[in-house]
Amino acid sequence: MVIITPMDFFFPEDNLQRMTPAETHIISLTAEPYPDNERVHVNIEMTPFQMRPHIEIILTDAKDNEVATASIVEPMSWKLEFTMHLRGATNSPFKLEAKLFYPDGSQAEPVTHIFDLAPAN
Repeated sequence: MVIITPMDFFFPEDNLQRMTPAETHIISLTAEPYPDNERVHVNIEMTPFQMRPHIEIILTDAKDNEVATASIVEPMSWKLEFTMHLRGATNSPFKLEAKLFYPDGSQAEPVTHIFDLAPAN
């Protein structure tokens, strides 16, 4: 008898080792400003996971003012791509911080990415 778990249903890749909550962490975090300097394209890659984590993303400006936030609850994939809006902020450099955690208490170290906006034309 073959038992198919919910993760196998959504992620049928062969030879993929999924990590326990204690081993799950963010591998890479990048942010690329759009040409209009009003939005940022964010990419997050995590280790493949057995249980879907939660992620908190905070974007702050050079004066440490919160510019944007996002909460991702139980993402389906370990590769995420989304857009954050800067809400009129122009104080470079910006700091993007992502925290991966599980509600039961397991938490990975936060990952930070610093970036600047393109010079205005």
